[in-house]
Amino acid sequence: MIAILKHGTTPEQTGHLVEWLKKMNLDVHISQGKEVTILGLVGDTSRVDMELLNSLEIVEAVKRVSEPFKQANRKFHPRDTVVEAGGAKIGGGYFGLIAGPCSVESEEQLVGIARAVKEAGANFLRGGAFKPRTSPYAFQGMGAEGIRLLLKAKQATGLPIVTELMNINTLDLFNDVDVIQIGARNMQNFDLLKEVGRTKKPILLKRGLANTLQELLMSAEYIMSEGNENVILCERGVRTFETYTRNTLDLSAVPVLHELSHLPVVVDPSHATGKARLVPSMACAAAACGADGLMIEVHNDPEHALCDGAQSLTPGQFADVSRKVMEIREVMA
Repeated sequence: MIAILKHGTTPEQTGHLVEWLKKMNLDVHISQGKEVTILGLVGDTSRVDMELLNSLEIVEAVKRVSEPFKQANRKFHPRDTVVEAGGAKIGGGYFGLIAGPCSVESEEQLVGIARAVKEAGANFLRGGAFKPRTSPYAFQGMGAEGIRLLLKAKQATGLPIVTELMNINTLDLFNDVDVIQIGARNMQNFDLLKEVGRTKKPILLKRGLANTLQELLMSAEYIMSEGNENVILCERGVRTFETYTRNTLDLSAVPVLHELSHLPVVVDPSHATGKARLVPSMACAAAACGADGLMIEVHNDPEHALCDGAQSLTPGQFADVSRKVMEIREVMA
């Protein structure tokens, strides 16, 4: 349920109303705009007398929200959320260009790529320290050492880092990580979602391999329900009957999520296609349909990468994609 307050309502009047609503054991989320204030009510709203609430002098309108996601809902929060991490921003007109290797392999490799992608326009560095792999025999990442190297790359370039958390037990290693990524396989690991919701650290939440957009938003709701509103949604392709590409990139997710939610939406064309030659066109298409950012895998030697070399761009290819994406954004502005 949302209550839209009349223009000119004072903070004192708003405070009295919020206090009254909280006595009904409701959580009240305040969205303050230039012209209007919206109160989002979360909990058992059946005990709220809508006619009584609507009759109050300061209330313009009262509406029920039919969607099961509340805090992630644009009806609760009409303005776009801007997520800030390490001095960089995503959402609300700010574009996030997240680039780096699928897996951290060495200090030389990582720092070299970080410098190259920064020069090409990236404002975040991605790199996997813990890798969820389909095969137990595949490279699983460097673990804690990978985190240490990511922090060295951050120190060398100033780029905020994005890396994936797989297990609650390793959360302490992520204290200095700027953005925690929750991967597709953990999108509905609800205990993990609640735990990162208590951190207040920006979370990049990837859509699951075969999940609906509502399920993605409900997973975001799990994080936000614990008090962390710094959530970035990521479309990375879903599994369909098509096998030519690694996944099927659902670009329609971008405008739909913007319609349903105030959270930033980024697109990962690398995992979506699984083929480096398809990444540039899909990155441009994502920019054209209004994505708030891109997440692109970049490797200095893709043929010898320990993980996902087939979908990784070289630094030179990434620079070309970055230029084209920025040109498209200028046209779309």
